[in-house]
Order: sequence, then C-alpha cells, then structure tokens
Amino acid sequence: MKQLKLLFASCLLLCAGTMYAQKYVGGDISLLPDYENANAKYKDQNGSNISGDMIQYFKQQGWNAMRVRLFVDPSKASTQHQNEGVRQDLDYVKALGRRIKEAGLAFMLDFHYSDTWTDPGKHSTPSAWTSTDPDVLAQTLKEYTVNCLNELKAAGAEPDFVQPGNEITYGMLWPTGHCYPNGGDYNGGTFANFAKYLKAGIEAIRATCPQAKIVIQTEMSRSTNVTNFYNTLKNYTNDYDVIGISYYPYYHGTLETLNSVIKKLETAYPGKKIQIVETGYYHKWYPDGATYPVSTFPTWPATDDGQLQFTKDLIATLNQHDSVDGLYWWFPEANEYGVPYTNAVTPSGWYNASLFDNETGKAMKALYELHNFAGTTGIENVNVNGNVNGNWYTIDGRLLNGKPQQRGIYINNGRKVIIK
Repeated sequence: MKQLKLLFASCLLLCAGTMYAQKYVGGDISLLPDYENANAKYKDQNGSNISGDMIQYFKQQGWNAMRVRLFVDPSKASTQHQNEGVRQDLDYVKALGRRIKEAGLAFMLDFHYSDTWTDPGKHSTPSAWTSTDPDVLAQTLKEYTVNCLNELKAAGAEPDFVQPGNEITYGMLWPTGHCYPNGGDYNGGTFANFAKYLKAGIEAIRATCPQAKIVIQTEMSRSTNVTNFYNTLKNYTNDYDVIGISYYPYYHGTLETLNSVIKKLETAYPGKKIQIVETGYYHKWYPDGATYPVSTFPTWPATDDGQLQFTKDLIATLNQHDSVDGLYWWFPEANEYGVPYTNAVTPSGWYNASLFDNETGKAMKALYELHNFAGTTGIENVNVNGNVNGNWYTIDGRLLNGKPQQRGIYINNGRKVIIK
C-alpha cells in the first residue's frame, strides 16, 4: 500500500508537469565577462565570497535563462556608450552564449542591428550599412543575421530565443525605418520600411534556427504604444512567437498599468506568449530623471527591501497570467566592488538597480526571489511516459547541470530518483 501511495504521488507530480508550459526566469548578463575580467568581487547576501562560475551561481538560485545583446560593430560606438557597456561583438557573444548553453540554460539573443544602443529614442543604422535603399538594407540585415546565427551555432551557442531588434516601438534602422507605433511615418521613415527590415530578420531566423522562438520587443513609455504597435504590425506579419515587453516602473508606471497592458495583449493575441524581457528596480540612489519618482511607489523605497518588495509584487502580478512565461532582470551582474576606479567596467556611472551592491559586492535580496516566478513549472518535457532529453531536475522543477552529487530526491527521465 505504501508503494502504491508513493507511485500515485509520483504520477500526480509528473502529470502536473504536463499541465504547465515551461517558464523562463533569469537576466540580461551582457557585461558579466567584463566584470569577471576586472576581478569584481561577488558575495552572497551573507557577505561570503561566491566562488566559481557566476552563471552556475545564478542557476543554483533557480534561474534557467539568460539574455545577451549583440551589436554590429561596437568599436564604432561613442566613447560614452562604450563606457556604458556597448562592447558585445560577435566573438564576445559566441563565448558568453556558449557558457550559457553549456550550463544548461536557455539563451536569448538580442540583435540591436546597430553599432550602439538602440531604444525608443535612437536606432542608428550600422556605419557599414551605407545604402539608403530599403531593399538593399533588408537584404544586408538578412545576410548579417544568417551569418551571426551560423557562427553561433558552430560555436555551440545556438540561441533558444531571438530578438530581431531591441525595443523597436518606433522602428529600427533610422532614418529609413523610423515610424510611429500606430503606423505613421516619421522624418522620411515609414512603417512599411521598418516591417521590411523586421521580416528580413524573421526570415533569417526561421531559416537558420528553426527551433528558436522569435521575440518582438517593445517598451511601455506609453501604455497605448504597445497595443498600437502590435495592432499595426499584424497588417504586415504575424510570424513571431513571443511579445516581449520592457517594464521599468520608474519610467513606465504602476503594476496596474502593466497588468492592463498584458490583459489587452492576451485578448488580442491569444496565441502569443508574453515575456518581460527587461525589468529592474533601484536599491539605492533612485534616478533623478525617473518619469515616476520613488514617491509614487511608497511601498517600494530605493532600498534592498524596497527592491525585494517590487520583485515580489511584480511576480505576483505576472503569475496571474498563463500567457506570461518569461521574466528577465536587466544588468543584474553590475558590481564594481573590488574593481580599481581606474579600471571601472562602467566608468560613466554605477547602475544601482542591479542585484549586487557596487560598494560591498553583496547580493541583493531580490536575486533570491526571482525563482518564484517559475515556481514549480520549470520541468520541461517531463510526463508520465518519461522525458526524452535525459536532464536532471530538482523536485521543484529547476534544471540541473548533470547528475546531482548531493543527497536528495530528483527527477530524471520522467521518474523520481533518490540520490543517497
């Protein structure tokens, strides 16, 4: 009878694993190698030094996905932008992407299609892409995308998610691809040109990495921008898998605003997944230029505990939506502790919405909270017939890097396994 109860409990657990889709939680760690090379000192929340690979440490905290940006030629970026973190060329991304894949994590590649930062306020065309003919630019973008993805695959860094453009609410490859999210033209650019560039990137991804999910990323400077953008885009293409959103409350407003946007997107696009591909909150020195100052959010002061409470509240909001399956903290690795001032990784200024304290190197409490977004739904391809990928998982669904060495109960090939 005892054995039957154990078997029944196992079946219930495994069947539960088939009821939920995989959820992804992690961060955009595009500057991690630079911090490691500068000998930044990372510590846990108790102040003990973190030894070993930081990607493995994040994984131990329940993270299962990482995002990395890619610039066409960051050596052409301004000194200021390079000092802010514009350094990720293809070789850089191949090495970091391979580490992410070897750790057993999902890898999201973020094409900027520029030599420098792209966001709603800037989308400069790469300096080497000199044509102003939209057809020529689209073909150049397509060939560039195919080449990058082939090189990543050859390097053991094939992405699982790909963004053909970063925060493209107002188009990309300006000026020809500059447009309004409602479809209007802007300074000689058109939505039709932008759509041509986007479709070229999508076609390249589908042909080169057919298993990858395509993420279209917008941001929430105005909540109506998001819905307007996707409503306009559907007139040109519906060939993407994930609606990606940047959400920073100090620029984009309350969680109620975010929740309303998600509801509208779920209703209008029931076949699409939704991911928060960038988020963050300050743990000190709240930014003066914030659209929504900290006084707007009295429950989230710019402190360790305030950042933690924001993270808890964000997760609670997102977990109300079955369509939301991704959450990425932007720049969690920022940590100048131990780095000589003359060798600062970001000499333009510290980013204090990271998950480490630049002055002490200690991890913030929010780092250890993020795994609760994935909850117990992180077991992929596990069912009562056994899973085919042979991965090992913790009992709460976290992917492990090979067979565990510690005692405990794990899941492997669709069954509970006891390691003594």
